[in-house]
Amino acid sequence: MKTIGTCFRAAALIGAAALALTFASATRAQFAEGPYANGNQWPFGNPTPDNNWPYAKIGRSPVLAVVGDVACQPGEEPEGEKAGENCDGDTAQNLNASQAATALQIENMKPDLVALVGDEQYQVGQYSDFQNSYDLTYGAFKFITRPSPGNHEFYTEHGAIGVAGYGYFSYFNGVQHNADGSLMMATIANNPDTGGTFTQPVPFSDGQAGHFEQTGGLGNSLLPAGGPVGVGDGWYSYNLGAWHLISLNIECETQPGGCTGSWFAAELAWLKNDLAANHSECTLAYWHQPSFSAADSLAVPEGPTALAFWQLLYQYGADLVLNGHDHLYARYRPLDPSGNYDPHRGIREFIVGTGGETLDAVVSSTSPTADAGAQFNAANLEAASGQFWGVMALTLDPHGYKWDFESALKDPAQPTGGPTYSDKGVGFCHGSGN
Repeated sequence: MKTIGTCFRAAALIGAAALALTFASATRAQFAEGPYANGNQWPFGNPTPDNNWPYAKIGRSPVLAVVGDVACQPGEEPEGEKAGENCDGDTAQNLNASQAATALQIENMKPDLVALVGDEQYQVGQYSDFQNSYDLTYGAFKFITRPSPGNHEFYTEHGAIGVAGYGYFSYFNGVQHNADGSLMMATIANNPDTGGTFTQPVPFSDGQAGHFEQTGGLGNSLLPAGGPVGVGDGWYSYNLGAWHLISLNIECETQPGGCTGSWFAAELAWLKNDLAANHSECTLAYWHQPSFSAADSLAVPEGPTALAFWQLLYQYGADLVLNGHDHLYARYRPLDPSGNYDPHRGIREFIVGTGGETLDAVVSSTSPTADAGAQFNAANLEAASGQFWGVMALTLDPHGYKWDFESALKDPAQPTGGPTYSDKGVGFCHGSGN
């Protein structure tokens, strides 16, 4: 089952209309004053019979908190990793402080759901890292989190790897146990350059992060013999208010067949079927590596491959794409799959890779380096900043959306510019593509 339903409807039994009206009036009176005067305490919403509890409060559109690239590496840097990105590294900023600042921003925002656009946990997304870093801040929102994975949950090129997202799926889907109560563990081959193995807990097949297939992970040319037996699919969709939301997994390089094989083909087939069955007026999708980069960082197979997502989304009239990977905030004009401005049917891309990790500079040149590829798109960049950590509040109105990115903390290594950053505006949906 790849669709997570989020609408809960209250139904009155035939012949009990008077009782239902009495109950509704009594419920509203119960919360009319006192600590519940503005609705039940977040995150549970206002439990009245005519409300899509717990995801929408009466009298307003639902709010989606959007952010990615979040939690620092706890403890020592793994062998082979880039220095200075652990929680107490030697960089000018304490990365514990930046992820704590954006977590506090979400707490104060009190959104209906949190959409994570990948790289939840650095450096290699092992289960113990999620427990000892991510969970200490963003764990507060686990109940309302709808994640998508990033490359740091699927690494193959570093000394310790989170192959197939075992740590990611174990954290969000839960961990299986043996009959004696001990954790069920998988032995995973390490990087071919370093040899050896390490273990990770075995996640449940289905849960908050989508589906994890327990077999079928062998045979990837990028991984050594004895690599992970499981395959993290992790794509799913759900509804929020008038919107249809789709969480996708673009980490195709380490999956069976890579970015041109059977695994990615199965995801595209699922996405096409999901879009064909969708009759919502407004649709958005999110994944990690962007199709169009504001940091000149597309010399990886996932970014160009994501254009296959974009093509289907454009075909079915989707409105927004949300990404991370670039450690900055960026907003684009509505674009067609070739990256051209299309004010009528184009999809607007937001990059919100500002959850806590070290920040990237915005590349403003319209002539990117040779590594960037055709998807570099500075010409259509409307707003961007690489100086601030922060979260975007996306209000999902019945016929459109409002975005509001507010900075939570400025990078102390970047003393120039103003002390805060804000980008907000309004857009309208194309209407149902079906």
